[in-house]
Amino acid sequence: MRVLVFLAEGFEEVEALTVVDYLRRKDIKVDMVSITDDKNVKGAHDIVVTTDKRLSNIDDVYKYHGAIIPGGMPGATNLRDNAKVIDIIERLNDKNRMIAAICAGPIVLKRANIIDGIEVTSYPGFEQELEGGIYKEEPVVRDGNIITARGPAFAVDFAIEIIDYLLGHEKAAELKEDILYKG
Repeated sequence: MRVLVFLAEGFEEVEALTVVDYLRRKDIKVDMVSITDDKNVKGAHDIVVTTDKRLSNIDDVYKYHGAIIPGGMPGATNLRDNAKVIDIIERLNDKNRMIAAICAGPIVLKRANIIDGIEVTSYPGFEQELEGGIYKEEPVVRDGNIITARGPAFAVDFAIEIIDYLLGHEKAAELKEDILYKG
């Protein structure tokens, strides 16, 4: 099981790193991918993360079981405006692979034209940018292969939902127990 997490300058650190940490705890291989040639990416709160790969090195997108898009600004707009990111999201979605986005990240899904008729959520204020989707004001929304979440406070719930999707309820329950999650 392998997924990728796109990182662009201005990403929301807690949304990206919570997911990476918790997925790796359940033995899901996670490639953090910089969308530029620099493997060091600065988040919205000046935390620099060294990624595993560069977007230019992603050759076989179908080796991934899903893609994860953190929010943060201008991270989400940097991802939304990257043609290769959009192409990968479209291609994975066409194969019904998991696509997960949190906070402002769902604007990337809109650009990839994959949310029409799909239930989605986002950080408050981005509703108008998700036209065509069925907007829900819920912490985490899963509709088929698409998982979206509201924002940083729900990063743990987002990660748990991703694990549930990829590995099933038992593994998600194991993680909850391991991290003392009571939500």
